[in-house]
Amino acid sequence: MTALKGNLMFGQSGGPTSVINASAAGVFIEALKHSEVIEKVYGAANGIVGILNEKFYDIGQEDLNELEMLKYTPSSSLGSCRYKLADAAKDDTDYKRLLEVFQKYNIRYFFYNGGNDSMDTCNKISKFMQNAGYDCVVMGVPKTIDNDLFGTDHCPGFASAAKYIATTTMEVYQDARVYDTGMICVIEVMGRHAGWLTAATRLANEKGCGPDLIYLPEVAFDMDKMLADVKKIYAETGKVIIAVSEGVQTKDGVFIPELVAKDDVAVDSFGHKQLGGTASVLAEFLKKETGAKVRGIELSLMQRCASHCASQIDIDESFLAGRTAVIKALEGMTDYMVGFERDSGSEYKCNIKMIPLNDVANTEKKVPLEWINKEGNFVGQEFVDYALPLIKEETKQIKEDGLPRFAKLKKVLVK
Repeated sequence: MTALKGNLMFGQSGGPTSVINASAAGVFIEALKHSEVIEKVYGAANGIVGILNEKFYDIGQEDLNELEMLKYTPSSSLGSCRYKLADAAKDDTDYKRLLEVFQKYNIRYFFYNGGNDSMDTCNKISKFMQNAGYDCVVMGVPKTIDNDLFGTDHCPGFASAAKYIATTTMEVYQDARVYDTGMICVIEVMGRHAGWLTAATRLANEKGCGPDLIYLPEVAFDMDKMLADVKKIYAETGKVIIAVSEGVQTKDGVFIPELVAKDDVAVDSFGHKQLGGTASVLAEFLKKETGAKVRGIELSLMQRCASHCASQIDIDESFLAGRTAVIKALEGMTDYMVGFERDSGSEYKCNIKMIPLNDVANTEKKVPLEWINKEGNFVGQEFVDYALPLIKEETKQIKEDGLPRFAKLKKVLVK
């Protein structure tokens, strides 16, 4: 099949990570090598919103060294968004606008970098363009610290976040055991419906500095059961560290923050409740019930932007995902997301696999229940064996005066 000749549009969407820009670097650097087919490379400002508003950057104007520096620059350098496209059968306004922009700028390659919702967006756009008779190759580039994308062994962004979480847990462990008085620490980790990130605290136990209790969204959360767990350990040691996913829910489907704020929990455009506050709610509850000193710690944005603690494996694989998307697109593939398949050998190795967008869109991969203990308050060795190989390599991030050197893009707007 002869490759389409035209321009490429790349966008970033959803929550940023410490390595999402490595995927952007992979797409940009590889695409710029194929000027005989890909005539212009564009980067959308704030994802799909930038395309709808006809605001995007000419990546060909960027310095190649700065594009390389994207590998070690956290967050979404082009800007992100959380914008939900309607069902085209009910409202095709946005789709018609996208088609108009694609035609105007001869966009023949569209790559979208994101998680579950972003892959759904990617899939919807691809199907609309096909139905409209407009030739355009559409590829999904995976990203999510939540590690919940279907079909891939792991997601770019997860390993670096897991490394930061495990490291921070070890540091909190050291600090929380300084005094001769009792103390309970509740560490809140991101994760709406899948507990991969919270499970990463289990890696700290491998070094003797991990949590006593781990609660994931995969198991219904019981306040009374947790209280009994905490009291038992506190009575024995006087020190308790709890790791809990922000998205744990009671058996009735109630998030912990909703127990105290049922009417004012914000919701995003995809209908997802804006979580956060689980640690503070649980800390207040435990303080009241135990009388102990209790500290609630929310890792918040740090776990997804801590490039200083990134995994080099994660950086390299994120770059590879972007680069592979371009290569496969030029081979004629469309409607796929780049994924990874772990080699069964004793040494860690992952191979590329291509996953149909139809399969991955809006499908969540959760922590296997068999990796969680029968009490529902800890994670087994299976997770350690899965996650530890992903975090071993140290980042090669360049520093100036002891501080990280991030990419400095010109961001020349396309007129």
